[in-house]
Amino acid sequence: MSNEKPVVIEVTRGAVVESRHLGAAAIMRPDGKVVESWGDIEAPVMARSAIKPIQAIPLLESGAADRFGLTDTQLALACASHNGEARHVEAVRAWLTKVALSEDDLECGAHAPRRLPIFEQFIRDGVTATQAFNNCSGKHTGFLTTAVHLGEPTKGYIRADHPVQKRIAAIYGELGRFDPSRAPAGSDGCGIPTLGVPLRAMATAMAAMADPSRLKQARVAAIVRIRAAMNAEPFFMAGTGRFCTRINGALPGIAQIKTGAEGVYCGMLPTLGVGVALKMWDGTGRAAEVAMARILHHLGVLDAKRYDDAINPPILSVVGARVGDIRPAASWLGAAA
Repeated sequence: MSNEKPVVIEVTRGAVVESRHLGAAAIMRPDGKVVESWGDIEAPVMARSAIKPIQAIPLLESGAADRFGLTDTQLALACASHNGEARHVEAVRAWLTKVALSEDDLECGAHAPRRLPIFEQFIRDGVTATQAFNNCSGKHTGFLTTAVHLGEPTKGYIRADHPVQKRIAAIYGELGRFDPSRAPAGSDGCGIPTLGVPLRAMATAMAAMADPSRLKQARVAAIVRIRAAMNAEPFFMAGTGRFCTRINGALPGIAQIKTGAEGVYCGMLPTLGVGVALKMWDGTGRAAEVAMARILHHLGVLDAKRYDDAINPPILSVVGARVGDIRPAASWLGAAA
């Protein structure tokens, strides 16, 4: 069921709607059939980090994960946009050692943790940022691990013409039912290519991850392991205080979700056999999280009473008083009951 009305997330202060965030969302089946949609699902959207679970498929499908004895921790990190907390950084460094590489081999660049409490601790401790702190360092270590296993160059693995990236683009196109060679391309924040594809295609790719039964057996096995790792090690998917960590930990086997920059969110729902993709057009992450929570509730997998603070998170004053809310507008899916 398609609906031209957009996703609308409101931010209130007292009785006033202070801000509105508009977006689009699609719930799809693996065959490309629309289950439900809101707004323009044909506009090209760059998934950014929201498709990291797809980008992790070659790590398992190639045999690299088995060769190096990777656990759910490493597989979750391969799908992660992590906080750069100590456990994240230590796990990335240990993984690089396992494949006889170092942080110098990571081409994602270095940045300090971006979440304020973690950044403040980072400054207090006088830590120097390195590539392992990059929120994409797990994904990049997965790329390097696959390249090492297949005997491919580790230098330049972020380029669009490198086998690592060509392999990922082909898989994304197969799952999303689009031609990656015709998709507009850009460079992600961590340097790898990112493709602009219809939101419908992104959600179709997620649906194929949710229900991979039509795929070859090696890919099915890879996807099942990726989904299981996202639920089993939610801390390594994101970290302290993160929506991804909370929901992936709360819904094992039911939902696996992943955020992307600029207001993108994707999800796999294997018990329903559908995939979800959404985009807030102003790029606001707070609205994307509320929209994803509301869609999960709409699909019957997230309890509104238990997760009211996810569907209607509070706006707090400096002293911690609730002064407003972030909520789905009644014009979209109405109030959660």
